[in-house]
Amino acid sequence: MKKLLIVLAILASTGYSLAQTRDELKAAKATKTDSIAAIQGRADAIQAEIDALPGWRVGAFGTIGGSFSGFSNWYAQQTPNNSAGTIGFTVNGFAYRNESKYFWRNDLTLNLNWVKFDDKDDPNDQNGFRQATDVFNISTLYGRKLSEKFAISGLAEYRTTILSNFNDPGYLDLGVGATWTPIKDLIVVIHPLNYNFVFSSSDAIFESSLGAKIVADYGRDFGAIKFRTNLSIFQSYKSSDLSNWTWTNSFSYTLWKMIGIGFDFGLRDNRQEALNYAINTIGDPTATFDNIDNKLQTYYTLGLSYKF
Repeated sequence: MKKLLIVLAILASTGYSLAQTRDELKAAKATKTDSIAAIQGRADAIQAEIDALPGWRVGAFGTIGGSFSGFSNWYAQQTPNNSAGTIGFTVNGFAYRNESKYFWRNDLTLNLNWVKFDDKDDPNDQNGFRQATDVFNISTLYGRKLSEKFAISGLAEYRTTILSNFNDPGYLDLGVGATWTPIKDLIVVIHPLNYNFVFSSSDAIFESSLGAKIVADYGRDFGAIKFRTNLSIFQSYKSSDLSNWTWTNSFSYTLWKMIGIGFDFGLRDNRQEALNYAINTIGDPTATFDNIDNKLQTYYTLGLSYKF
């Protein structure tokens, strides 16, 4: 009986010690977590002060995605002998200058992607990589500050493809108006006087016009997450058929040092491009602005990211 009581006492004291150790470790962890949060808060505050200093801020981040595969005598599929692959990358770069009386913002977005599918049993099959995604956008915004939140501004924005049909079509927006910065890292451009120059060999489809330009741009770092979204709208005063909008989004999550996971996607609506595709690519001579199937244009890229 005494031995049993001694064993129970030892077990009880051991359990109490373990519980006490566990509670002590939890308390120590909470203290360390609070310390890390406090340090991160101070670091964020210092970074905010650095960002608010006059001078240039330059940076970039991007995504690299790719996959390759090869099959030989894989009879379960329709093409048992084939090789396939995809490769692509995106780059989001910026150069900003913020002074007491003016600001100057420059942005670059580049998204290129190639795909390959080679049926080795088909001698007429295309065996090389083909261009799949082709997005190029560069803009510069200059503003003279009226206050901390409002400025008189001028914008130049150019959009096109560069792998094929460079500047065919190409879009150049030039306009003036106002820029509003309601919160940190958010820029809203409202330019009621804007001319949309369209460059193309198909003058019967693509047409330049006067209209309004609206741009909303937001970029922010949330710890290891880097995020940017940009919405660019042109509303033609001449016809809604000449209006267009593009919305691009980029996410990057850092896993180790400068390497992480990146995801980019974009949406676009452009009736002039839809009509050009129907007439010159599909070969529909009856296509007009009134009867085209203007589907929403989309793209996405998922892969490894690198923070420059």
